[in-house]
Amino acid sequence: MADDVSADGQLGTLAHWVRDRRIPLELCPSSNVQTGAAASVADHPITRLLRLGFAVTVSTDNRLQSGTTLGRELRQLVEQAGWTLDDLRQVTLTAAHHAFVHEDERTRLIDEVITPGFARAAGGRHRA
Repeated sequence: MADDVSADGQLGTLAHWVRDRRIPLELCPSSNVQTGAAASVADHPITRLLRLGFAVTVSTDNRLQSGTTLGRELRQLVEQAGWTLDDLRQVTLTAAHHAFVHEDERTRLIDEVITPGFARAAGGRHRA
């Protein structure tokens, strides 16, 4: 997908189609660094795609082979790519909205776990 976005952020036909339809992009920064698809977590296209409005989620790929966890992936994005709590909240909500689970469970997870959890992490600041 990153190959269909120009250096100045212009989207090609495929990138527009994917972004406009909110098709989730499940990206695995550590795995991509390990395979050479990205030079570093800081240089990984996930941040750029997130800023351009794509439905981005963070994943671990193969945890055994990559030696990582979701928490480690997110921490690296904060430490190496400058992600904020709002970035983490956005990708977490995107993942929940696209999860393969019944709508009732998805809504409960968002309303009772994710939203309050991020509100606590933000010091009580709550955004729906």
